[in-house]
Order: sequence, then structure tokens, then C-alpha cells
Amino acid sequence: MQIEINGAPSECADHATLAQILREMGYADQRIAVEHNGQIVPRDKHDQTVIAPGDTLEIVHAIGGGQARSESDTFKIGERRFESRLLVGTGKYADLDETDAAISASGAQIVTLAIRRTPALTDPEAAKKRNLLDVLPQDRYTLLPNTAGCYSADEAVRTCRMARELLDGHNLVKLEVLGDKKTLYPDMAETLVAARQLVDDGFEVMVYTSDDPIAARRLEDIGCVAIMPLAGPIGSGLGIQNRYNVIEIVENANVPVIVDAGVGTASDASIAMELGCQGVLMNTAIAEAGKPILMAQAMRHAVIAGRQAYLAGRMPRRRYASASSPTNGLPF
Repeated sequence: MQIEINGAPSECADHATLAQILREMGYADQRIAVEHNGQIVPRDKHDQTVIAPGDTLEIVHAIGGGQARSESDTFKIGERRFESRLLVGTGKYADLDETDAAISASGAQIVTLAIRRTPALTDPEAAKKRNLLDVLPQDRYTLLPNTAGCYSADEAVRTCRMARELLDGHNLVKLEVLGDKKTLYPDMAETLVAARQLVDDGFEVMVYTSDDPIAARRLEDIGCVAIMPLAGPIGSGLGIQNRYNVIEIVENANVPVIVDAGVGTASDASIAMELGCQGVLMNTAIAEAGKPILMAQAMRHAVIAGRQAYLAGRMPRRRYASASSPTNGLPF
């Protein structure tokens, strides 16, 4: 006959007692509690309780309290370990307060910043104003000085050395050497030269690169601690334009691959993570959103969702439909 046990249909012998069912399930000697058709059955009544077709049983036991915890899904860049896989920039915000609020909402641990000359010579009051480091304390964030705006290896190397002095010996940097002002694509020849010099000088180099698997391999061979292929042109919001190349870079890299540039919305970030990237770096997608703080929250969730989907493994793609419900046992 059919009964229901813990919400699932089950078969048992006709006229079976509760004790017989529990023995067959392996619970005869276990500390359990049983509810029969909504009524708790005392342990000394199990032998006398006869089960009828359609009856329901709820069987419970004691377990440790709280939710089961999965192992922390962290990743390592150089000598540093991180939990958040969303990296964010600091440009294009309305003011420092919005910068602070959006970065906090993103949950990011790594925050990029540019190095620029002080305006004190032309603005005597500039030195008295708040600056970016006032809202980005080094005990809260890992700061990632970048070489944005550099068009030669020499400029990039000098900028990194200035950043190391500014941040009291901090040696983690994001290298980017641009090729032209229209596309902001990387100049790979100059990037390779700068990467080699910086690694030799003791820097941990995260490097902005084209989505070329060969260039990525050469940068890793030099000693860069993270490879950062563009998804699309910087600030374009076009999303990942060449998924094949990104997958090729990910599958052959032995250091983290972090998509950099071109992300426009949350789905772009999720796709990057579903491709197996270790993280995503973005700035414009958050700063130029209609509501930057809300978008920062969306990006935080998108990166987490994409990472979980990658770890779970997506279903296979099929050309034709595949019914979810069983086709046997139809009532007509």
C-alpha cells in the first residue's frame, strides 16, 4: 500500500505497524520522534499503531543547530587572499561621498585608484580638501594603484614606483599601457616591457591585456600575478565581445584571470564568472548607472551568482526540447 513519509510517497506492506516500518527504514534503535496523521505517537505505542493506506508519517531526529556551511570560496592574488571577486574602480563618481557609498555597497575588497599630480600649485586650497585616501582606508581595502593614462612602459614603471612611495611600500599594482586615445586598447609590446621591469623591481603585477591567449601566456611567464583581459573597450559597456578567447585564457592560466573593461550591467558580470574567471573589475558600469549604489549591489550579487553557477556546472545545451515531467503514466 502507499503512504506518505516526510512528504514523499512510499510503499509498505498492508496492515504494517509503525514499528515494522521503522525497522525496515533502519530506525528501530534510533532516537527519533514520529507523527502519525498529525498526532505524535509515543515510543511505547509504535508496535500498536497500524498504518492504513494514505496515512502520513513525519519522522524527525536531532542534528546540530544552524545552517551547514560550505568551505570558503576564496582566491589568491600574489601573496594576498580575498573573498570578494568583484574589484571596483573609483573614477567618474559625483563626489567622494558617492564613491564611498558605492564601494561599500559593492562589497569589494580590492579598489583601484589612479596616481595624478597634486593641483596645489594652481589651487592653494587643494591641500586642505579631502582626497580619495580619506574614504579608502588601507586597513579596510586593498588598494590597487593603476597606470591609467600611460602610453609607454617608462611612464607606467615611473607611476608604479611613485605609487609604492605614496602607499608606504605597497607593491601590488595594476599595469596598463595604452595604445591610443580612441580605443584605449593596450599596447602589448610596451606592456610586456613594463611588466618585465616591474616584476624585476619586486612588484606584484596585475596586468590589463588584450584578449589574446598568447599575450596572456607571455605575461604569466614573465611573472604577473593576475591576467586581466578586456571584455570590451574601456568604458564601453558592451560586455564580453569574445567569449572564446576568454575561455581559452582561463583554461590555460595558472594565475587568476580577471575580466577588466567593457562590463555594462549585471548579466555581463555573471557571464564572466560563468566562463570561469576568478573575478571582474569594473568602474563605469557602476559610476555611470542611474543609481550607482543600487548598481553596485546588483554587481555584487551578479558576481556571486555567476561564480556559483560556474561551480554548479550548467546543464548541457540541446538542440531540441526535453520534457521536465515524466511521459509515462499519463491519465489519458
